[in-house]
Amino acid sequence: MQIWPAIDLLDGKCVRLEQGDYARQTVFGDDPAAMARRWVDEGAQCLHLVDLDAARDGTLANLEAVQAVVRAVPVPCQLGGGVRSQETIERLLELGLKRLVVGTRALKSPDWFREMCRRFPGRLVLGIDARDGHVATDGWLETSHVEATAVAGWFENEPLAAIVYTDIARDGMLAGPNIAALEAMCRSTPHEVVASGGVATVEDVRRLATTPAGGCIIGRALYEGTLTLGEALAAAAPAGST
Repeated sequence: MQIWPAIDLLDGKCVRLEQGDYARQTVFGDDPAAMARRWVDEGAQCLHLVDLDAARDGTLANLEAVQAVVRAVPVPCQLGGGVRSQETIERLLELGLKRLVVGTRALKSPDWFREMCRRFPGRLVLGIDARDGHVATDGWLETSHVEATAVAGWFENEPLAAIVYTDIARDGMLAGPNIAALEAMCRSTPHEVVASGGVATVEDVRRLATTPAGGCIIGRALYEGTLTLGEALAAAAPAGST
């Protein structure tokens, strides 16, 4: 199982939100590129970036910070937040990002997203952010009546890179992952599922490693030190590996 350290960007700084609430943010650094180098130095083989400004209002306010991160590290980086047009997809991929996470636009315009998946095969990740099992959109500011597992089924035949599944109630709360919801998501799709939200301890990572999930995004736990990246990587490794 891959471990994706998260770097969430707001006003060019590294922050973490609690349950996606912009009013409940903690700033962990003002140099995203330095943060990226730190995680890679500690063993990260991939990084998960989120443009919180873009997720909220669609503006790519953190392009400079994103480009600095991509240039600073030799590992694949994926970015989510505000990816809602072909022009944006092309612009972000040109920066050197490996994958882009699309959430709101995929839910609201599924035919458009299918077209984008075929135009950029293996480069787009479906972002499914759920609150009580229902998909949230627009930077988690709106909650729909659509079941999260149903959305995964809409795109089961498309050339997705993966699905990132976030349980909003757990995100940034260090409350542990929602294993039951994650396993339900894994059963609903043939695509790789990357878990996000709630990881706080090495035991949480071990539990996730027993599920079919192919990856895990970890944010606040790494920044607050309840879990080290080395511990997470070891817990995610197959039994008997070194």
